[in-house]
Amino acid sequence: MFPVARAAQSLVARRIQHTAVRQAHRKHEPTFHDKYGTTALLGGAAVFLSVWGYVFTQLKIEWGFSPVGRITPREWRE
Repeated sequence: MFPVARAAQSLVARRIQHTAVRQAHRKHEPTFHDKYGTTALLGGAAVFLSVWGYVFTQLKIEWGFSPVGRITPREWRE
């Protein structure tokens, strides 16, 4: 291996080890996602389902958009 490549590899390895040691000694503080992640996800799912449940059950939506059989043709003018 070339000396420059070997030096670069050892620097990268040393930096990774240093980062791992620093993170291992640091106390883990719970983030927002650690504290409220599941609750926020379930709350969002509940809101989503309730809104779409209302839309599908209460609004008068015609799901068949095809005009076949609904439109009667007018007589052709000559």
